Amino acid sequence: MKEAEIVFLDGPNSRWKEFKFTLQTMKQFISGFRALHFVGPCVTVFGSARFGEDHPYYEQTRKLSGAIARLGFTILTGGGPGLMEAANRGAKDVGGRSVGCNIVLPKEQKPNPYLDKWINMKHFFVRKVLLVKYSYAFVAMPGGYGTLDEYFEALTLIQTHKIKDFPVIIFGREYHKELVDHIERMKAEKTIDPLDDRLFLVTDDIEEAVNLIREKAIKKFDLRPKQPAKPFMFLFERK
Repeated sequence: MKEAEIVFLDGPNSRWKEFKFTLQTMKQFISGFRALHFVGPCVTVFGSARFGEDHPYYEQTRKLSGAIARLGFTILTGGGPGLMEAANRGAKDVGGRSVGCNIVLPKEQKPNPYLDKWINMKHFFVRKVLLVKYSYAFVAMPGGYGTLDEYFEALTLIQTHKIKDFPVIIFGREYHKELVDHIERMKAEKTIDPLDDRLFLVTDDIEEAVNLIREKAIKKFDLRPKQPAKPFMFLFERK
């Protein structure tokens, strides 16, 4: 078929809708930045919303997050139930700070009860920006599509030098076995660099995970005990 014979399709094309979407997105970003500006260096924990507190993954997430919070980090999650709740709960267990970026879904996802502060997001892409922006390390617990999306985005940003070389921990060897095998396949097929598997640690050991965060986040980026921040009164900020 010649190019001249192609009848191109058309569809909805409203500049007004695009303009409104742009403004709504800007509003979400500004609200998120204002809400999280003073939360301090975070470690983001990704994980499934579907595991209850009687599941071993819940208890592992809770213990690991508590150990990370003891280092002085704020635990940041998607703010929902399951392993997100376990991570926030682990921070509260040890007197740490706990923050969430909750996503508004058709089947309403409510913020879990272990959050000191949270912000509700309409769009996943805005939420992911916030989960990355304030974090010095990322922990991927067992999860589904959303968890895969989140920690592969973190890996991609590190791989392409869009963010710093923050530590990424894939916790749960057995659960993630096929995922790690697929990463090895990608190396063999040369769709990733042979050294890209150095961008993350796969472990079941809480102490090993904590030590990596201590070395590659606290020491590497010279993080120090926080001094009280002074809010800008003209921006109506409060402590």
